[in-house]
Amino acid sequence: MTEAPGILHLLAFAAEPGGGNPAGVVLDATALDDADMLRIAADLGYPETAFVVARDGNRLRVRYFSPEDEVPFCGHATIATAVALAEAGGPGEFVFETAAGDVEVRTTEDGGRIAAGFTSVPTMVRDFADSAPLLTLLGLDADDLDPRMPLAEAFAGNWHPVVAVRALKGFDGFGYDPAALRVLMDERGWTGTVTVVHVPGDVADGAVVEARNLFPVGDITEDPATGSAAAALGAYLRDRLGMPAPFHVTVHQGRHIGRPSILEVDVPPVGGIRVSGTAVPLER
Repeated sequence: MTEAPGILHLLAFAAEPGGGNPAGVVLDATALDDADMLRIAADLGYPETAFVVARDGNRLRVRYFSPEDEVPFCGHATIATAVALAEAGGPGEFVFETAAGDVEVRTTEDGGRIAAGFTSVPTMVRDFADSAPLLTLLGLDADDLDPRMPLAEAFAGNWHPVVAVRALKGFDGFGYDPAALRVLMDERGWTGTVTVVHVPGDVADGAVVEARNLFPVGDITEDPATGSAAAALGAYLRDRLGMPAPFHVTVHQGRHIGRPSILEVDVPPVGGIRVSGTAVPLER
């Protein structure tokens, strides 16, 4: 396979060398049509690839493709794209026009290291209708769930069901059938991931959250770092649990698949959720 020119390969949210979530980035996709973008995303096989399809100064239209379909928004590919833009033209602020809505993005440089953060679109949280099919697929029951964090679905660009598991053993040990979960996700309109979390300490400002984000697409079963899910989790904590805002939580993800990642989540009293991290070149 001959790779199309202009594709950048980055790892977003890496906690250590070898960690993070791989993303493809095409900073000039103006000549590509839908079929081209889907083919490139499928050839790369990363969870998502971001394509800048139009640009007017610091306002860009960005589209995201998994190996199988277009998705409305992707957090880790947004961070990767922002870092690539900052490396090409210097740090600054951008607005990404996405299928989910406008996303504000800011990049900074500290000692030669580029960091990026995005503020999600306005959030929503809704009741979890009929959770039995999902819990059955995961091999979990009501006794496995954390009573402090009731089941719900949260949106910050994509819809994510949020499932909190009480014990670390249950969080580490559950499994699922990817094909069956894909069918359920499509039926429910979960365009992001199924977010399973474990909070070992208090559910409060400064909490550290362990997360697993299930994403059965192509050869992928679990996402190493999911920015949209981290934003949705922030919305869930504020709008469903009523945590006093502003507050900050740190999400650790990816250790179950050998790609440790860290996502920093800042939740204001109202509005979109800010998710921050870094991106580094992927050595292929």
